[in-house]
Amino acid sequence: MNGKGFPLESDEHITSFAGTLPQLLAAQAVRFGAAQTAIRDKAYGIWQTYHWEDYLRYVKHVGLGLTALGFRRGASAGLITDNHSEWLFAELGTQAVGGITLNLFTSAVADDLSTSLKRIRASFVFAQDQEQVDKMIAVRGRLGHVRHVIYIDPTGMGSYRDDPWLISFRDLLKMGEVLDQEHPDRFPAELQQGRPEETALMIQTSGTTGLPKMARLSHRNLTAMGKSWVRAITIQPGENWISMSPPAWIVDQMWGLGVALLGGMTMNFPETPETVQEDFREIGPSRIITASRFWEDLASRIRVRMADAGWIKRRLFAAAERVGRSVIFRQIRKEPVTLSLKALHRLAALIVYRPLLDRIGCANFRSAYTGGHPISPDVITFFRAIGLNLKQCYGLTEAGGIFQIQPDDEVKPETVGKPLPGVQIRIAADQEVLVSGPSIFQGYDQDYQATEAAFTDGWLRTGDAGYLDCDGHLLIIGRKEEIIRNKSGEAFSPDFIETRLKFSPFIQEAVIFGEGRPYLTAMINIDFGNTGSWAEEKMIPYTTYLDLSQQRSVEELILSEIRKVNEPLPEVMKIRKFILLYKLLDADEDELTRTGKVRRRFVYGLYLRLIEAMYNGEEEVRVKGKIRYRDGQTGEIDTLVRVIQAL
Repeated sequence: MNGKGFPLESDEHITSFAGTLPQLLAAQAVRFGAAQTAIRDKAYGIWQTYHWEDYLRYVKHVGLGLTALGFRRGASAGLITDNHSEWLFAELGTQAVGGITLNLFTSAVADDLSTSLKRIRASFVFAQDQEQVDKMIAVRGRLGHVRHVIYIDPTGMGSYRDDPWLISFRDLLKMGEVLDQEHPDRFPAELQQGRPEETALMIQTSGTTGLPKMARLSHRNLTAMGKSWVRAITIQPGENWISMSPPAWIVDQMWGLGVALLGGMTMNFPETPETVQEDFREIGPSRIITASRFWEDLASRIRVRMADAGWIKRRLFAAAERVGRSVIFRQIRKEPVTLSLKALHRLAALIVYRPLLDRIGCANFRSAYTGGHPISPDVITFFRAIGLNLKQCYGLTEAGGIFQIQPDDEVKPETVGKPLPGVQIRIAADQEVLVSGPSIFQGYDQDYQATEAAFTDGWLRTGDAGYLDCDGHLLIIGRKEEIIRNKSGEAFSPDFIETRLKFSPFIQEAVIFGEGRPYLTAMINIDFGNTGSWAEEKMIPYTTYLDLSQQRSVEELILSEIRKVNEPLPEVMKIRKFILLYKLLDADEDELTRTGKVRRRFVYGLYLRLIEAMYNGEEEVRVKGKIRYRDGQTGEIDTLVRVIQAL
């Protein structure tokens, strides 16, 4: 049957589905019923499972509960939730009764949340826990349009029960259940009214250059993206996906509401970020997409642990990695792998790769993807060398998510592969990457000029510069607006160098400067955990990040890492001077976006005095001012930041 009738009996019917996301859920509930698990959610060490009929029932009761509270079709709701099943119930429940959703980061401060909620005139807000409710209460005077805040986790909420503005998620479900019993035809009628061309949700762009824009995505946009993925990688019903990226990021929206829903996958929600690896091992997910920072951090942890291992294990790992790299490089060059190398590779897999991948919870991955921010090809090669099928992919919010992936038999660490079925890309005369397809967004909310500027001749402008290689693979040079031209006019991308620097286990963040300058410089954030462990082994005393980052021995450590990156680079791209920043760049101070991207222009203006010192021949700069610690407290700093020669 079609999208209005809902039942879908086969994969073929699924890929031709034409309806809304809640209608798709209803179709899958008919298709799979109680026979297949739709969601697993871990709490207190126990996995709670929901089959497809459960999934639809919770969505129905959320939607009807909102209706009972006065929610009306076309209204908006904000969601400030973690990766748990209630996120899906709340989002699809809101959309089922004609609502538009906006997911926000739980890490955002109260002022940022209130600004976003005010922009969409949210009439309801779903809040994860007491922390998020407290943020809403702090800015309540600015949220006159919010009729109710619905809190999910009741822990610590006992003293709030007399406030009629606050309603528990459990009570919302009860309201929906009562309305369903009194009017059993109400939900099917609401579901039937939905149209695929209607806006399903809004997603905030990263906002690297200013106030984030609100991208409007329709039901059709997300189901189109789901169809492309299902066709491209042959997703099977029941495959496990583990949700790790914040719901406010396009990746989990694209996958949770598009790919997993359309493909009949099982969505798995880990208990906490700290238990992810343990939960990996228990669930055995077949696929994952997460940010480059996850893979960079994981590679760093593996390398640091191997450095701490005994000499036999170190040598065994190094030998196995060399074998893996030899196989990978031959495959990239499409050269035959010799019988002896194949035998060594199988032996390395048995002794090293498989035990290691099992230990980090990645043994069952059919494929893993990294997106969001460029990643060093060294990270890709490292994981592929130890048997993990990691591939770089590419997309953006306005395109409905990830639309460019590497085919399994054509993985090139430096590229982002080829477009998904139904997606077209081309390179403009100025090297900007343009994209077209059914998943392209509807436009920016209440911003006609920005929407017009986002397109050229019907093609979406990505803002990234790139080119196609001889095999049709796309290589991303970097953000067009961030391409650096030095004093002699030579152009290159800072991302290219930064991603290679971050392959070091001792470097957490790097920002390259050099626009209009005679040479390149860098500002470095050390990795506090790995560098701290290194310092303890060397018997180097330290107290805070500030103290550790300004140690002479740490300067030498980072200098050696920068020289490794410099060695293969052309002369014009080598880093000549750098500084170790006395604090971590922080999203709460607008230095990073909520997805971890550097706000380059803001950082340049904020640290201009330090940057100028690297070009004025100064050897050190005294820094005085305030610093905010991770616990929210502020303190005074007075320190000397040294300019370090790298060449």
